[in-house]
Amino acid sequence: MLTLPAGLRVFLCVEPTDMRKSFDTLAAVVRDQLALDPLSGQLFVFRSRRGDRVKLLYWDDDGYALFYKRLEIGCYRFPSAPADAASVSISASDLRMLLDGVDLASVRRGQRYVREV
Repeated sequence: MLTLPAGLRVFLCVEPTDMRKSFDTLAAVVRDQLALDPLSGQLFVFRSRRGDRVKLLYWDDDGYALFYKRLEIGCYRFPSAPADAASVSISASDLRMLLDGVDLASVRRGQRYVREV
């Protein structure tokens, strides 16, 4: 079971990733292609070309943690991104839905207050 804190920022890599890549190579993808810091404590999600596999990379204070999931039937539906974006940011609750097979494009959300920073 994967438990994610509510305040965790999740970044989905828009481009499909070779699932043979492991810790250091995925960290290099985060640094070079996404222009983000892999040691930031945020969660980075990569999907296969067919969309039936995902890898999640996370820095946990003293080392990387890697979660890998393969679907037997179906595929993950990542949200669409702007043409020039390398990643899409979603919430931890959105990631839970995505891993459960929910198409995020079909989710309707009620209006909520968002504090301007």
